[in-house]
Amino acid sequence: LLEVLLDKFPYYVLGWKDANGKLAMDYLVTNWTGENKILLQLALESWMYSRLERWCAKPWRTVMIPLVNTLLDEDDKDRRTTVFVETCSI
Repeated sequence: LLEVLLDKFPYYVLGWKDANGKLAMDYLVTNWTGENKILLQLALESWMYSRLERWCAKPWRTVMIPLVNTLLDEDDKDRRTTVFVETCSI
């Protein structure tokens, strides 16, 4: 279902905040489970990789892939949140 939504809606929807001032990605990053890790990986691939690859932004992609992999492999919630913020600020 997430893949269908990511294909249907523009990528910038992931940047919208809810009434609590949080992004959908914030919930995935802070509530870490195996399932959320998979969902976050799908969202990040759609949000950061796929769209820019169409623009031939290969150098940027080579910077982002290691950051996203670090984020996905991080077990510490605070460190994962920090890496997420760093990744989104690039």
